[in-house]
Amino acid sequence: MSIDLSDPGHGHSAAAWTAVTIMLAAFAIGTTAFFFELVWLVWASFGLLIAGVIVGYVLSKVGYGVGALPAPQGH
Repeated sequence: MSIDLSDPGHGHSAAAWTAVTIMLAAFAIGTTAFFFELVWLVWASFGLLIAGVIVGYVLSKVGYGVGALPAPQGH
């Protein structure tokens, strides 16, 4: 198999995985809170969802995103 260098990675990065994990947890908490009619927790989970987006963006800009430089290869 060869590696297609034009492939953008489709989110295979630490930034993407971290952001999706945080947002998935926020969605699960928000859905459960909505079921139990805990309005404050629904809004708190929405805040967590927004935090997940921000964390993903910041990690991407710091160098953990798809466009990050590859690790040096040893001989």
